[in-house]
Parts: sequence; C-alpha cells; structure tokens
Amino acid sequence: MTSPTVFTLTAFIAWALLLLVLMEVLRSQLVLSGKVPANGFTPDNAGLSPFMQRLARAHANCVESLPVFGGLLLVAIVPERTAITDPLAYLFLASRVFQSLVHLASTSPTAVKVRFTAFAVQMGIGLYWAFQLLGALLTPVSG
Repeated sequence: MTSPTVFTLTAFIAWALLLLVLMEVLRSQLVLSGKVPANGFTPDNAGLSPFMQRLARAHANCVESLPVFGGLLLVAIVPERTAITDPLAYLFLASRVFQSLVHLASTSPTAVKVRFTAFAVQMGIGLYWAFQLLGALLTPVSG
C-alpha cells in the first residue's frame, strides 16, 4: 500500500497539472472561437474573465508552493521518514485543494479569509514537518 506521503505528493502534482490543463483547454476554446489570438495571453490571464484570472492565480499558487511542500514530502520519502509526514499528509492535501477551489469560486473578502486559513493550515503543517524532519535527520539511525 502506498503511504499517504507518496499519495499526497503525487496528488499535489496532479492537482497543479489539472489546473493547468483546465486553463489551457479554456484558452484553446478562446483561440479556436477567434475571441483571443494565440499570442494574446498573459501569464495572469489579464484581460480575460475574472474566472480565468482566478484560475491562473490558483495554478500559480500551486506551482509556487510545490517546491517547498513537495520538497518536504520528498525529504520524508527518500530516507524513509514518512512516519513523520503520513499522519498529516491527507489534511495537507485537502487544505491545498480546498484553497484552490475557494480561489476559483470567489475573491470576496470572506473567500480570501477562508483561502488564507486553508493556506495557514498548510504552512503550519509544513513547519511541523520541517522541524520534525530536521530533528530526525540529525538523529543517528541505530541499527
């Protein structure tokens, strides 16, 4: 059975990819319908619908945080320290996906607060993992 850590890392990558694919499908429709020239897109989807702008930002949020949180998950996987990350891995993943979904839904003040709360959960988990992993890596393995 795959550990929650391995599943979470894979799902995190898949989620970022899914957001990218959704954005590119919608961009392709805009190009094929003649509404936007193929070279008419900016990274933040400026000039497009508010949803497209939120989608670009939600994807960027995933890509920006993947090296940090994905790196921590890898640091746990490689030396087989997933016992540290496994207990909170699914909560981390759920808060990541929830943050993106709220971002896609709205940028109202309430939505931004909810989105930040989801991100704060991820940061708290990440800090916990980082300190636990550092401690474990500094402790010699007996055997």
